[in-house]
Amino acid sequence: KYGIIITDIFTGVATHRFHGLSHSHPAVRQRMKEWIVQTMDIALEMGVDRIGGHWDALSVEVLEDVERYRSAVKNIYAQIRELSRIAQKKGLGALYLEQMYVPSELPWTLAGAEEFLMEVNRGNDGVPVYLTVDTGHQAGQGYGLQGKDADYEEWLRKFGAVCEVVHIQQTVPEASHHWPFTEEYNRKGHVRMEKVIAALEYSHRHFREQPFAEFMQPVEKTVLIAEIIPASTKTEETLLGELKETAQFLREDTPQGGLQLSIG
Repeated sequence: KYGIIITDIFTGVATHRFHGLSHSHPAVRQRMKEWIVQTMDIALEMGVDRIGGHWDALSVEVLEDVERYRSAVKNIYAQIRELSRIAQKKGLGALYLEQMYVPSELPWTLAGAEEFLMEVNRGNDGVPVYLTVDTGHQAGQGYGLQGKDADYEEWLRKFGAVCEVVHIQQTVPEASHHWPFTEEYNRKGHVRMEKVIAALEYSHRHFREQPFAEFMQPVEKTVLIAEIIPASTKTEETLLGELKETAQFLREDTPQGGLQLSIG
């Protein structure tokens, strides 16, 4: 009725606060996989062939034990590959894993994201597994994140070519506020849309320089999703006004129908 297109289904906050796919008990890991597969079925019923999110959180005990940590990470990669094969059999086109900003939710560094993409796509006979970059998820300074790892432009320059979805939010470097793109919040925040577009173009131009290019193809289209999460005390009238202003602002850089990058 309103011309809305659903591009993908993301599973939300709860699943990246559960141990899920990294739980120590195999029954819990299996239940998380079943839940993700059920999400695939829901997506297909809605006419959508992409799902994404984040489906685990490593425990403090695992993070403090090198052997347990590497074993848990290896197990996560194996489960993602299994899910990609299930997705292919069901008729999905891709899976997305969102980059996060704390050590318990991988990947949270550039090196970790590179390893993830290589490990889950090398020799994978399922659907492609892409990264979803969020412009506010470079906020792990409290855990030691610094330098390029804390730069949203660097994340997009390196991984933009393998992101079918990028979550955009206005925020400050040390937090993931999920503010709207309004005049008020654009003054406070550091995310600039011209830099987002330039970084995506750079990523495509330099894609073949990345080690994961051996196992992946660059995406044909990237959808910029404005991920605005308001405070629970914000009134509906205020929120709708901010969303309208955000949409008008974003259309200055991404016109209706999309923007064609000149990759050459």
